[in-house]
Parts: sequence; structure tokens; C-alpha cells
Amino acid sequence: MPKKPVMAKGKKTTAAVTRRKAAVPAARIAKVARKPSDATVKRRLRLIENKRGAILEAALDFFSRYGLHGTSIDEIAARADVSKSNLLYYFSSKEDLYVALLHDLLLLWMEPLLAFSAEQDPVDAIKSYVRLKMVNSRDHPAASRLFCLEMIQGAPLLRDDIERMVRLAVEEKSDVIRAWVASGKLGPIDPHHLIFALWAMTQHYADFGVQVQSITGKTLDDAAFFEQAVENVQSLILRGILPRPGRS
Repeated sequence: MPKKPVMAKGKKTTAAVTRRKAAVPAARIAKVARKPSDATVKRRLRLIENKRGAILEAALDFFSRYGLHGTSIDEIAARADVSKSNLLYYFSSKEDLYVALLHDLLLLWMEPLLAFSAEQDPVDAIKSYVRLKMVNSRDHPAASRLFCLEMIQGAPLLRDDIERMVRLAVEEKSDVIRAWVASGKLGPIDPHHLIFALWAMTQHYADFGVQVQSITGKTLDDAAFFEQAVENVQSLILRGILPRPGRS
């Protein structure tokens, strides 16, 4: 009876080799195509946000002290404990990082004003606004100083946003203040000048914190001094804008 062909040692049939080659890419494709779990996605997003936050925090410290041109990417990366290339993955340049930081600060400072509504009692609304702004000055003094520094320099990187976002918000809330005046809830006051005064009085404690501490020996971190500052600013503002008999 005829003998079966003998295969050379170490060799497999063509069909077997083909099947093995086809199986490997299929397994790899299945592995790549497998959708990550929600927990994995959340963890990755959290890591990204944490790293971005660390970079922004480091940048704020340097920019608020030395400005844009007095700060280097290498200094920020070292403080954030990331490589320079990793930092540039999140922000394409030092200027991009600076503008992103200013945008975040702009939203932080505008948030209390955006809460104004004509349906509110103006006394409650303004007292709440002053407190929120003082909280910002206490908790984010470097942010306030950086914003102040940008304004002093003519807002070269933020002017468009100020003219677009801030101006729009101020005009909307100026209408609210005008409604309070028209209803007799406030005395005659120009909304723009009221808002400017609110900004100046509350942000002074952050922008000139060294001066405040030098004179009083205290900062807003002192709970009693914080409450005293809030109550005095509230009183100064409200006494100037509440309606009084015989005032026109």
C-alpha cells in the first residue's frame, strides 16, 4: 500500500500556517476594537484634568509674579512636575497657556456678577456679590493679581474677550441695576460706576494684600478680619446706593 508523504521536520502544512497567520491579526483587531470601560474612560479624563490643573496652577504662580515674558516654559514644567514636551501637548505655547489661564480667571471673576437678576432684592444681591468677590480675593489672590497685571499692560492678549464677554455681561447686569433704580429699590446710581466700585473695593484685598497686611497685620485668611472686611464693604456700598428721603 502506498506510503503517506513524509513532511520535513519542523514544517507544517500550508493550510495550518495560513490559519495561524490569520488568527493572530484577528485577535489583535479584537483587542484594539474592544471599547474601554466607563471607569477606564473616567480615570483617563481625571488624569488629564489633574495634569492640566497642575500646569495651570504652576503657570499662575509664575505669571502672577513675573508676567508672561519673565516666565519660561521650563520653569512651569518643573513646578508642575511634567516634561516640557508633555506640557506642550496640553498647551501649544507659553502664550497659549497664558491665554487659557486668563480665560479661566475671567470666568471666575465674572461668575458672581452673572447671578444678578431683576427679581432679586438688590440689598441681598449686592451683599451676596460682595461676599463672593471677597471669597475670590481670599482664595485666589494670585489670580486677581495676574488679571490686574494684564489690565495694567493694556490687556494685549485679553482685550477681545473683555470687549466681547465682559462688556456684554456688564451691559446685561447694568439693565438689572437700572430696573432696581426705576422701581425705587435703589437710589439714582450709574450702573457702570457701581460695578467699577464693587470691583475696586473687593479686589483691593487681593491686589494690594501686602499693603493690607502691612497696615493691619492681618489677611483675609483670618476669619474675623474677613468678616469685618466683608461687612464694611457691604455697608459702604449700600449706604451710598440705597434710596434716602429727599434724594433725587
